[in-house]
Amino acid sequence: MSELVVEAPIVAVTVYPDRARVTRRGRIAVPGGDQTVYVEPLSMMLDEDSVRVSGRGRATVLGVDVLTRHHAQAPDVSVAELERQRGEAQDAVAAVGDADDVQAQLETFLAQLAKRAGGSFAKALASGESDAELGGFTESLAGRLSAVRASRRELVAQRRDADQRLAAVERRLAKLREQKAPDRRAAAVALEVQSDADVEIELSYVVPLAGWTSSYDVRLTGDRLTLNWYGLITQHTGEDWPECELTLSTARPTVTAKVPELDPWYLDRARPPMPQAPGGMPFSRESRMAAVTTDAAGWVEQQSAPLAALPATLEQGVTAATYTPPRPVAVPADGATHRATIAAIDLDAELDYITAPVQSTDVHLRATVVNSSDHTLPAGKAAVFHDADFVGSAALPLWAPGEDVELALGLDDRIRVERKLVRRDATKATLGSTRRRQVEYETKIENHTPRKARITVLDQLPVARDHEITVKPVTADPEPAETTDLGVLTWKLDLAPGAESTIKLGFRVDTGKTVDLTGWRE
Repeated sequence: MSELVVEAPIVAVTVYPDRARVTRRGRIAVPGGDQTVYVEPLSMMLDEDSVRVSGRGRATVLGVDVLTRHHAQAPDVSVAELERQRGEAQDAVAAVGDADDVQAQLETFLAQLAKRAGGSFAKALASGESDAELGGFTESLAGRLSAVRASRRELVAQRRDADQRLAAVERRLAKLREQKAPDRRAAAVALEVQSDADVEIELSYVVPLAGWTSSYDVRLTGDRLTLNWYGLITQHTGEDWPECELTLSTARPTVTAKVPELDPWYLDRARPPMPQAPGGMPFSRESRMAAVTTDAAGWVEQQSAPLAALPATLEQGVTAATYTPPRPVAVPADGATHRATIAAIDLDAELDYITAPVQSTDVHLRATVVNSSDHTLPAGKAAVFHDADFVGSAALPLWAPGEDVELALGLDDRIRVERKLVRRDATKATLGSTRRRQVEYETKIENHTPRKARITVLDQLPVARDHEITVKPVTADPEPAETTDLGVLTWKLDLAPGAESTIKLGFRVDTGKTVDLTGWRE
């Protein structure tokens, strides 16, 4: 009696940040009685404890075992096709090499002929042969050499192309053979079937080496900020995911589900380490169980209505959210990144500018944005656009609903800043006196934008770390809005279009006569 092997393609994949749950489904006609149905091929990396079986039909699942099925060879049409392409590419490389060898020999022959003919030319001229005959021979020889060298240059280009084609086929073949190894994991599903029936079997399992991260496009149009959220999916599971029901989950399945408990905190005398047996101490039974246990059925989700404005369907769970992209996405097991749209969110942004001319006169456009959506946005890299212009990249932190975040939106050269030293005094220490340094800076800010600009200007005073060093502010005009204990001063300016403002900051530093000052800069 032949084995019952069900063809169960991948129909759904749930991708978590560091793993994925794969679901396969297939139908098979099963005779009555106790039967074993095999579902294969499965990923060699699957977590055996995560395998779950369900289905429909007049049958009862008695159990499921995961085993490795050994085959002599895995026939695969795609492998055979690639091997044929590799043979053609190898033939092309050999043909180009042979043609180049012929041209190289011809070039050598013509060069030797030209060398031998060099002495004959002089004799021919002395004997009175016509210049036309000699000129014709010379031109013919030169033309043949030029043609041979041009042909060899063309063969070099052909050889390069053939080598690249061969290398590409070799890479694809190696990758495919890695994925299509003869040995297979299979699930042996034991069924009790009342009578001959068609049975639908659904098998799911968890695999590592898969996951997704977040990426964003931040687009500023006027005072409105649009955030496009994308999921970047990669996987090295050894099996390709076709276009199927793909969902992205923010859940983070742990190896063990356990609430934190505090053990006693002991203090003891330090003792030298005890010698260990070769190979180190073995794992405890608890740690071994923790390394292989995954409760795949413990993720509870409550379905909510899809948000009409979002390109992905959202399901909010107790501890996580699941997103279904609006279109199927195929994800091969090639490690490449595949992007799926999750959400497009319109947010209100409060715009201002910030500059720290003590470091640089660049002026940064800043947006303070409140996450008014229902999404908890994972941390990720964001590409920043002003209308259609790309202006740079920013790092977006973990962003919860209702939380405000400051986003750097690039530089704006229409806000001009100039900082210069306008006063510098220094005295030498005399007997019983101190040494004094006094400086004053002037910072000018100009608004060349067509609208009113709120500008935050940062500057600083040095901070003394020795009792014989004293820092005292002398001038601060206008008064800063804020001064911290670490010497950071903040001014908040509102400049109309075309307006300018000047900030003056002066301070002095007194040091003892025996103090060598470090850290001073002007």
